Amino acid sequence: MKVTAAVLHGVRQPFELQALDLAPPKRDEVLVRLLAAGVCHSDWHLVTGDSKCAFPLVAGHEGCAEVEAVGAEVNHVKPGDRVVLCWAPHCGTCWFCTHGRKCLCPVFTKKRWAGTLMDDTTRLSLRGSPVHHFCAVACFADRAVVHQSSCIPVAATVDPAVAALVGCAVTTGVGAVLRTAEVEPGSSVAVFGVGGVGLSVVMGARIAKAERIIAIDPAVKRCELARSFGATDTISDIADPASVADRIQSLTNGRGVDYAFEAVGIPAVQEQSLGVVRPGGTVVLTGLSAMGSSTNLPGAIITRREINVLGSYYGTADPQRDFQLYLNWHKSGDLPLDRMVSKTYRLDQLNEAYADMLAGDTARGVILM
Repeated sequence: MKVTAAVLHGVRQPFELQALDLAPPKRDEVLVRLLAAGVCHSDWHLVTGDSKCAFPLVAGHEGCAEVEAVGAEVNHVKPGDRVVLCWAPHCGTCWFCTHGRKCLCPVFTKKRWAGTLMDDTTRLSLRGSPVHHFCAVACFADRAVVHQSSCIPVAATVDPAVAALVGCAVTTGVGAVLRTAEVEPGSSVAVFGVGGVGLSVVMGARIAKAERIIAIDPAVKRCELARSFGATDTISDIADPASVADRIQSLTNGRGVDYAFEAVGIPAVQEQSLGVVRPGGTVVLTGLSAMGSSTNLPGAIITRREINVLGSYYGTADPQRDFQLYLNWHKSGDLPLDRMVSKTYRLDQLNEAYADMLAGDTARGVILM
């Protein structure tokens, strides 16, 4: 089958729209037709080289699709079903899968970064040579073949653009609040970076009934949007970290926040977040840092102030449980996810979409197929 995809051939290269060959799904795989794909910073890490994956590849890991065909062993979805794609497929039988931590399943970890599916091969090719699948999803294309565990069925009536965001940003941000940190009612929260994940942290904090939610981002537009999603205070002048810390101290009666969420993946910002939490508070790292980078979180401070430092990967999600829950909250009005979609693009406008993201002009751009 011929498909159209945005192919990345190397670091610092633009996405290039090309016709690829897509092999049919194997026994435990699903062929899907993409409806929408979110423009996420994690894919941009491939362009900068901060994340390492084999080239050439088709990026895109935040998607909503319609099932077109299924392998012989697939029985939880059928042709015509609408699905949200999960970029952390799992085996279902290992210790992590059977103990509620499917997104930490080690079976797929190396394969995701190798750009293959479960059998260590790709379904995509260009003139007979393999093209790799980012995060086993590769949804910057009009069709994709994915492992069956990447397909989470949802209602046929859900807006594809909204559903796509649940596939990554929403689950990562809301889950970091509710699943990883378990934020308590009446608490104070600081959120460093309010792109798609950070805005989802803000919404999650509001659902958790946090009393004060402070959004920190240099983009004034994003700070304004954060207020509309529930932030009580915003800080956009971030040139001097000490003044940011002073402002947060003043907003929390000199104590510091109960929870600080870092949603950009920059080591200096991760270190900054440690300095704004109160003794006994919690720092949650949700942003993906560059591979090989390191962050100085001094043990002397962490120990003496009893600060908890938590990593949050995919919002500690169980996709089968959480995707539908978050969509239900959207339907009830508790998660106004449609307002996160700042702009929509065609697939051939993907480079423009990333330029807008980097300029801070969008909360979340979405490619509509």
